[in-house]
Amino acid sequence: MKPDFEKCGGLVPVVVQDVASLEVLMLAYMNEEAWEQTLATGEAHFYSRSRKKLWHKGGTSGHVQKVRSIRLDCDADTVLLLVEQIGGAACHEGYRTCFFRSIDEGEWKICAPIIFDPKEVYK
Repeated sequence: MKPDFEKCGGLVPVVVQDVASLEVLMLAYMNEEAWEQTLATGEAHFYSRSRKKLWHKGGTSGHVQKVRSIRLDCDADTVLLLVEQIGGAACHEGYRTCFFRSIDEGEWKICAPIIFDPKEVYK
């Protein structure tokens, strides 16, 4: 079984969680090629909607995601990856998770640690 890419217009959403803590690290999208690369390499690959191309998570930063489990939802139109986040940061802005902001008493605050300076990593 695999995701129903046709049903989703070629791209399926992918929720990525840390395998140990179950913290949600990010949401991305896969096309069929990204799916196949993920299965073949054991590391997360996605499709960038903004760049319109395949990308290997951590290919530039070294913060790769080692896939430990893959799950499909009941409709086969959403993927859940449980990963070991190498290097500690999932977010391209340098944070542990892409969900690094929370609202607290009407104000947005940073709620996750920054792991690296993106200006240094993505020169």
